[in-house]
Amino acid sequence: MPVLRTILTVAALSVAAAPALAADFKVKLAGGWNGKKVPAGQHCKLFGGNGATPPMVISGLPNGTKWVLVQYNDRDYKPLSTKGGHGAIGFPVKGSNAQLPAIPANASKLPNGIFVASKARGTGKYASKGYLPPCSGGKGNRYFADVFAMTAENKSIGSARVEMGRY
Repeated sequence: MPVLRTILTVAALSVAAAPALAADFKVKLAGGWNGKKVPAGQHCKLFGGNGATPPMVISGLPNGTKWVLVQYNDRDYKPLSTKGGHGAIGFPVKGSNAQLPAIPANASKLPNGIFVASKARGTGKYASKGYLPPCSGGKGNRYFADVFAMTAENKSIGSARVEMGRY
């Protein structure tokens, strides 16, 4: 666990301190997510949902990308609006294209080398061990994900933003 914490700390610092990024890539949502409206049921359990992260299809990852960091955020709720307020998940990748699977809410142990880079910052009834799905109660909050291409040395070498939609 100490090694993983070191990796995550280094990754967080690399993303936070990254200069203008050299390479950008394309991210498309899949699995019924259209970027305009959060699909029915893909919100938190507090409001009757059973949400998971949107699956993503990524193309044009820069050479040297070993894993992808996805930070999930709520643009309209300031405490969770940046740097993975709704959680951050790491996905190992190979090559310039990747398909990221949906990750269930509140999961801390994930398959195939996928890991929780940081749990959602919600507290109390909004606490989560990992990803916290949209949880505004249908007030129209806007959700998005920042996606970073990461090297084996945990440095960000490209980024993209994708709108998840309103809930």
